Amino acid sequence: MRVKITKNGPYLVSGGIPIREMVITPQGHHYTLSEGRTLPQAETYALCRCGNSKNAPFCDGAHVPAAFDGTETASRKPYAQRVSDITTGTSMYLLDDHRCAFARFCHTARGDVWSLTEKDSNSQNREAAIKAAGECPAGRLVMTDKDMNPLEEESKPEIIIMQDPEKGVSSGIFVKGPITVEAADGTEYEVRNRVMLCRCGESENKPFCNANHVGAEFDDGYIRLEGV
Repeated sequence: MRVKITKNGPYLVSGGIPIREMVITPQGHHYTLSEGRTLPQAETYALCRCGNSKNAPFCDGAHVPAAFDGTETASRKPYAQRVSDITTGTSMYLLDDHRCAFARFCHTARGDVWSLTEKDSNSQNREAAIKAAGECPAGRLVMTDKDMNPLEEESKPEIIIMQDPEKGVSSGIFVKGPITVEAADGTEYEVRNRVMLCRCGESENKPFCNANHVGAEFDDGYIRLEGV
């Protein structure tokens, strides 16, 4: 199962990875994912990353007339070397590399994941913090025990096209589970349980999402279609 980044072109997905659309949905003081539109399934498919396709999330060749510059600029260091903050609880650590896609699952009904980690002596806070960290689609947050073992199960591979009607925009591509992401030059990025790829074409950390879809007011057609 692989996502191959093409030079100034789409993501080529192979290996029969299931694809679906999910909607970031506010529920009180936290967020959930709800089902979006049904997407066609295939053994291989090409996903737009320039933000101009009229057949989103799939590529329609619009990157060519748009002269899309898809140059990859993200660090290729493994996550452990990119971690810049560690929040300490009584029984666990919250690792943070600040690679944010603005999905907001780090905010829960009990508080934000950083505060909950610091108050993890309360079992409900601990449970909520672990859940929130594991729901971060960008992989920014990873909760570990005191031996640095991740406190999450490996996810089943799937590609999730994210929509964010609360912000009036379409979000990134959530690559979930152990799927290889290969750079245009053939280098393989570290395989992780959760990463978010840019599909608005505006990220300054390509191929990964850096939340620029919000400022760019990116809409792949879903927002207009749903009348949000």
